[in-house]
Amino acid sequence: MKSIKEMKKKNSIKNKDGSSIFLLIFTALFLGMVVRAFMISDGAQVGPNGEIIRPEKPIEMSFSDVLRRSEDIDTMSIRGNEAQGTLKDGARYKATITYDPELLTKISESGAKITIDNSKSWVDYLGTWVPILMGLFFIWWIFRGLKGGAGGISRSLIGQNPTKITMGKTKTTFKDVAGIDSEKQELMEVVDFFKDKDKFKAVGARVPKGVLLSGQPGTGKTLLARAIAGEANVPFFAASGSDFSGIIVGLGVAKIKEIFEMAKKNAPCILFIDEIDAIGQKRSTHSFNDQDREQTLNQLLIEMDGFSNDTGVIVIGATNRVDMLDPALMRPGRFDRQVYIDLPDLSGRKEILDLYAKKVKIAESVNLQDIARGTTGFSGADLENLLNEAAILAVRGGRSSIEAVDMEEARDKILMGPRKIKKMRPEDIKLTAYHEAGHAFVSLMYADVTDPIHKATIIPRGRALGMVQHLPIDDKVSMTISEVKANLAVYLAGRSSEEIFFGQDKITTGAESDIAMATRLARYSITTAGLSDKVGLAAINQVNSFGTRTALEDASEKTAEIVDAEIKAWLDKAHEDAKKLLSKNKDTVKKLAEALLEKETLTGDEIKAIVFENKAIKSDKTPKSSKQSVKKKNAK
Repeated sequence: MKSIKEMKKKNSIKNKDGSSIFLLIFTALFLGMVVRAFMISDGAQVGPNGEIIRPEKPIEMSFSDVLRRSEDIDTMSIRGNEAQGTLKDGARYKATITYDPELLTKISESGAKITIDNSKSWVDYLGTWVPILMGLFFIWWIFRGLKGGAGGISRSLIGQNPTKITMGKTKTTFKDVAGIDSEKQELMEVVDFFKDKDKFKAVGARVPKGVLLSGQPGTGKTLLARAIAGEANVPFFAASGSDFSGIIVGLGVAKIKEIFEMAKKNAPCILFIDEIDAIGQKRSTHSFNDQDREQTLNQLLIEMDGFSNDTGVIVIGATNRVDMLDPALMRPGRFDRQVYIDLPDLSGRKEILDLYAKKVKIAESVNLQDIARGTTGFSGADLENLLNEAAILAVRGGRSSIEAVDMEEARDKILMGPRKIKKMRPEDIKLTAYHEAGHAFVSLMYADVTDPIHKATIIPRGRALGMVQHLPIDDKVSMTISEVKANLAVYLAGRSSEEIFFGQDKITTGAESDIAMATRLARYSITTAGLSDKVGLAAINQVNSFGTRTALEDASEKTAEIVDAEIKAWLDKAHEDAKKLLSKNKDTVKKLAEALLEKETLTGDEIKAIVFENKAIKSDKTPKSSKQSVKKKNAK
């Protein structure tokens, strides 16, 4: 069997020969056009036999000059719209004219000798036939590639799209994948099949023919596929779903055939197709303009269903949009096993940080557990990027290792954007300080049901002029109704602080994102989680086929009015609670704002020291516990 390198070299030579001929013809046409343009611009003319005639520079005459001086013309030779000849005084001329029999008659009556040249030179033939020949050659070149089967192109896919990692060179293993232990366990049977398939045959078990990895971007789908090949020590073929699409009808079918034939010849192996939704989308009776993609999908279905149990080829697909895939692709016998890779939890983020921390130099003062707590919602790729950004900041700051300040700055940069250097008015800076002080103070007042406060800052980042960060103790999968209402009060505390310290006519648009988050949380709690007594347990917002919700899609007009009124009532109550807390503790909030104006950033401990310096904090809030809960991941 020919090696991969030999096949690549052979295909490269074939492609190079065809491309060279195409390039030579194109170069000839281009040079011909340049020569012709040069001759015309130089004043040269082409004789009947193609010879170049370069006379002395003639007089340039316009069409009106020819009409005016018709009696002075001695000879005139016309070729197309170009006229040249001699005047009666012996001077040569050239002009651009419009063919007009009356004009020629007038000039001829004045005694001029007129000749009309309709012959064509080799330059004219070059400009006419070379484009035709190039078109014919291009058509021949395309059809020459269609010799390798029905609709197939003989150029091998090996030289273009797939990447093969040969045995012994795949160094990625399960040790390089962290934070997704349950998902790795699901795929251990695939590795065991490659290592000892006899034990499966003894029981009569059939190993999955295909494994579909789904999940959000950056969760490690491609890395996990490589780790499977590394653990089993088998060849790994990788291709993207977009590699199987092209402008030529039938190209995708040919590529599918070729890569599967190549995989069978190198079995046992793993065939990995990333972003498989590019060719695996649901088929429709209305998709008349996308027949090529559907043919490619049909060929993929045929190839996957044609495997026998002992072929030794396992297909692994990866996608972020599993809801878009065709049901025929998802049935048992094709993708038998579906593994959803979720965002890592707290312990998973700690494992990922420990894994990537081995590749960088981190100071002992950095607490990775705290970093993991403050990176809720980060994927594995985000965490790797976090450490890389911190390393860059450490180098920029002239430090030999990553310090805690670098990790903080990197996290803020990823979450909120780079630090902005804005020339802000003093009154805007002061208002921002009181806004963030309001968030921080109310958050501490609800510390028993909200996440611990991490820091508050008035340093602008992205579109935000400041922010208050919280550091969750652990990952929450749901929220009680007390937590929901406490978070609503925290969200609206910034606007409440502006009203109390600056007046109703001085409030700003800075609370835009706070109001949006509060409204989303209240609407979800009322319409989906059933936390409102007035609306009841009816789920108004149902999940559609694409995983999103349309507001009030299952509600009557009367119910919609009740929902809108209930949302407003919840937000008004939270706003009122926040205003009461801030009004009764204006001096403490003022100290907090002044400290922010002085230092720009306050840690959680510094905020607590300022707030609880005066132990007589006035608070009427008494969060009531409730067994009702709302899933936090759906409340985003």
